[in-house]
Amino acid sequence: MSYKQLTPQEQYVILHKGTERPFTGKYDDFFATGVYTCKQCGAPLYRSEDKFPSHCGWPSFDDEIEGAIRREVDADGRRTEILCANCDGHLGHVFEGEMLTRKNVRHCVNSISMDFVSAEELAEKVGGTLKKAYFAGGCFWGVEHLLQQVPGVVSVVSGYMGGHVENPSYELVCTKTTGHLETVEVLYDAGQTDFETLAKLFFEIHDPTQDNGQGPDIGPQYASAIFVNDDEERGISDKLIALLENKGLNVVTRVLPMQTFWRAEEFHQDYYVRTGKAPYCHSYQKRF
Repeated sequence: MSYKQLTPQEQYVILHKGTERPFTGKYDDFFATGVYTCKQCGAPLYRSEDKFPSHCGWPSFDDEIEGAIRREVDADGRRTEILCANCDGHLGHVFEGEMLTRKNVRHCVNSISMDFVSAEELAEKVGGTLKKAYFAGGCFWGVEHLLQQVPGVVSVVSGYMGGHVENPSYELVCTKTTGHLETVEVLYDAGQTDFETLAKLFFEIHDPTQDNGQGPDIGPQYASAIFVNDDEERGISDKLIALLENKGLNVVTRVLPMQTFWRAEEFHQDYYVRTGKAPYCHSYQKRF
C-alpha cells in the first residue's frame, strides 16, 4: 500500500494524534461540493453534503462514507477518537448528543488530516461510472437536500436550466421572464445507484400534480420537469409517469431535453446543511 510522504506538521496530527489550532485549518469554513479524502492514503472519508458549520474551529461532519471511519476510545476513556479505517491515520474525535444537526453527531476533524477532491475532479478520475441527472421540482433547496442523501450520490448542485438567457442570476430568474426552472444537477456513481432510483425518489419528494409551482412557491421557475440526457432516461421518465397516472394522479411533470445547466449562486448551495433548517415545501411520500 502506497502512502503519501507527510510533512512534520502532518505527522504530528496524523501519526502522533496531535490537534491543529482551532480556526486555522483550510477546511474549517469551506463548503465546496466534492469528497474529503485521507491525507495519508487517499481513501474517501466524507461527502461535502454531510459537512455543516459548527463554529467550533474545526471541520465538522454529521455522517461518514460507509466503512471509512474507525472509532477507538481514548486511553483516558473520555473521548472517542476517529481514524481512517484504511490506514489508521488520526482524524480527530466524534461527539454525540450536541443537537447541532438532526443526526445529532459531530465528527470533529483536523483539516490537515484530509485532502479535498472537487466534484469536477471526481468526474475526471472515475470517468464512465459517474453520471449526471437533472431534476426540477420547485425550490431547489429542498430537492437538493433530499436527493443528496441517496447512497451513491456524490454531489447535488442547485442551478437553473431550460431558459433563453445565458448565466442567469437568481434575481433575474425570479422575474419569470427567462424561461429557466430551478433545477438540480445530480452527480452519481452508476455502480451504486441508477437513474430510475433517483427519478422515483424525485416523484416522491415533490407534488408532480401541482402546476406552475410547488407548495407555496408559485411561478413558472418552480415547475416540475426532468431534463433527460438520452432516450433511455426519457423512456424511464415516461414509464414512471404512466405508473403514477395509472394510480389516478394527474401528473404535470414535463420530460424535456437536457439544456445548458447554470450553477446557482453559492448562497443557494447546500442551503439546509449550512443553515440547519428543514425543507418547507418538500417531504417524502411513497408513490411506488
